[in-house]
Amino acid sequence: MPHAEPTEPAERTERTGPTEPTERPERLQRTERATRTARFTLDPDFTVGPVDPRLFGSFVEHLGRCVYTGIHEPGHPAADEDGLRTDVLELVRELGVTAVRYPGGNFVSGYRWEDGVGPVEQRPRRLDAAWRSTETNRFGLSEFMAFLRKIGPRAEPVMALNLGTRGIEEAMDLVEYANHPGGTELSDRRIAHGDANPFGIRLWCLGNEMDGTWQTGQKTAAEYGRLAAQAARALRQIDPGLELVVCGSSARDLPTFAAWEATVLEETYEVVDHVSLHAYYEEQDGDRDSFLASAVHMEAFIREVIATCDHVGARLKSPKRLTLSFDEWNVWYQRRPNPHPVEDWQEAPRLLEDVYTVTDAVVLGTLLITLLRHADRIAVACLAQLVNVIAPIMTEPGGPAWRQTVFHPFAQAARHGHGTVLDVRVDAPTYPTPKYGDVPLLHATAVRGEDGTVTVFAVNRDQRAELPLEVALRGLDVSRVVEHTALADADPEARNTLDAPDRVVPHAVEGAGVADGRLRAVLEPMSWNVIRLA
Repeated sequence: MPHAEPTEPAERTERTGPTEPTERPERLQRTERATRTARFTLDPDFTVGPVDPRLFGSFVEHLGRCVYTGIHEPGHPAADEDGLRTDVLELVRELGVTAVRYPGGNFVSGYRWEDGVGPVEQRPRRLDAAWRSTETNRFGLSEFMAFLRKIGPRAEPVMALNLGTRGIEEAMDLVEYANHPGGTELSDRRIAHGDANPFGIRLWCLGNEMDGTWQTGQKTAAEYGRLAAQAARALRQIDPGLELVVCGSSARDLPTFAAWEATVLEETYEVVDHVSLHAYYEEQDGDRDSFLASAVHMEAFIREVIATCDHVGARLKSPKRLTLSFDEWNVWYQRRPNPHPVEDWQEAPRLLEDVYTVTDAVVLGTLLITLLRHADRIAVACLAQLVNVIAPIMTEPGGPAWRQTVFHPFAQAARHGHGTVLDVRVDAPTYPTPKYGDVPLLHATAVRGEDGTVTVFAVNRDQRAELPLEVALRGLDVSRVVEHTALADADPEARNTLDAPDRVVPHAVEGAGVADGRLRAVLEPMSWNVIRLA
C-alpha cells in the first residue's frame, strides 16, 4: 500500500447533457431504446476458467484502526475471550472472505515477527516507521490465526514476510515456528506459547512493494530478485509444498513497472508461483465518467503483467505458467486530507477511514467483475483492507459495527461467484471519458455454478439513463430469473454511516425474465446488478 501526499480535493463538477423534449413520438422512443440495448451471449462451451475461492480475499494490516478497535478490542461489550469483536466476526462471515493477507503492507517491511508471539504482557512496544505509529504487539500471529479459525474453515491465511529490514534467516525461522509440528526450538516455542498444532500456512508473500520509495528497505529490481529467489529456495528446503508470491511493481503507473517484473522474474520464475499486483482508484477533479471506467485500467494492468510473465517464461523455455496475486485493490481517496487529527507515534490512529458512496460501490463492482473475467490467471485477490482502513466494515471503539456501501457488491460476488466464469464479449453503446476514451456503458461477467445455475454480474456506467440488457442463453439449462437485485441510488453521494448504516443496500428489481432463450432485464442508472438464473 503506497503512501501518498494528501492534497486538497478538487471541487466536483457534474456533466450536464443536452436538454431533452418532455415528450417523444412512440416510434422514436422504441428505436432509441433498441439502439441503446447492451447484449452478450453465454455458452457453456466458451469459458474463462474456474474461480479460485481465494479471489474473494481481504487484508489485515497493522495500520490505523484495522486491528485495534477494529477486529480486536478487549473490553468491548461484544468481545469474546480472545478480545475479538464478535459483531465484526459476524460481518466478516457475511462478507464471505476466503483468504486474509497479514500483517502488511508497508508495516511488514519493518516488522519483527517475534514481537507478536508469546505472552502478551511480555511483548515489546515498537515504533512503526511505515505509518509513524506505536505498535503495542498485543495482537500477533497466534491471535490472527484464532481470528481466522473463528471466521470459518474457508478463511485461509496469506502471510507476508519482511524482506525489507530482515532476510532469509528470519523468514525461515517464521515458517518453522508456524508450520513445523514440533521437536525443534522454534516449533517447541510455538507449542509453549499455547499453540500445540502447527498453523499450516501455505501461502507466503516474499515482501511487500519492494520498489516503492516509501518502503522501509526499498530494493532495486536486481537486489530484490536475487534476495527473493534465495528466500524462496530456502523456504522450499523447509517445506516444498509452500505457495510463494513474488512482488511485482507497486503500481502500473510507476516508472519501474514491467521492467521491474521482467528483471525480478529472471531470477525467480522457477521458484515462485504467483506475481503480486496492487491498484487503487479514486475520483479525481470531478471526473466521475473516468472513475466509473476504472476497470479499463485494471484490465490493461492484468493483461500487461500476464504478458510479461509469459514472455519471461518463453525466454527461459519453461513449461511453467505463473498466476497472479492481486493482493491489494480497492477504491482509496489518497488525495483527500485526513479529517481526523493525528499525531506521530499514536496507538491505532484514525488513518485512511474513507467513507464510501454508492458511486464507489458501483466502481468496486466493476473491479470485482474484472477479477472474475481473468479467473484463468488470478489465483488470489485481497480487498484492502477489511475493517476501518479503506474498508467494507466500520466500527466505533466501544460502539457498533456497520457495513459500508462497498460491503454489498463484495458479499454478493463472494456468495454467488463460485464456479466457472463464462466468456462474456459485450456489445454495448459507449460513452466518452477523458482518461480512457470511449468506454462501453456495460461491464459484465457471468459465473456458472456446479449445479448449473448462472449468475450475471453487470454494471451500468450511465449516470442518468437505464440500460436495457439482452443475453442470449445457448446450451444453458436455465429458464427463469430467481432474483435481480441492484445497488443504486438517486443521490450518487449516498453513503452508509454510524447514524444511517443501511442508507444504501441492494434492492429487488422487477421485470427481468427469460423467454425464447434470452434473458432480458433493465439496469438502473449507475448501478451494480446481480441477476441469478435457474
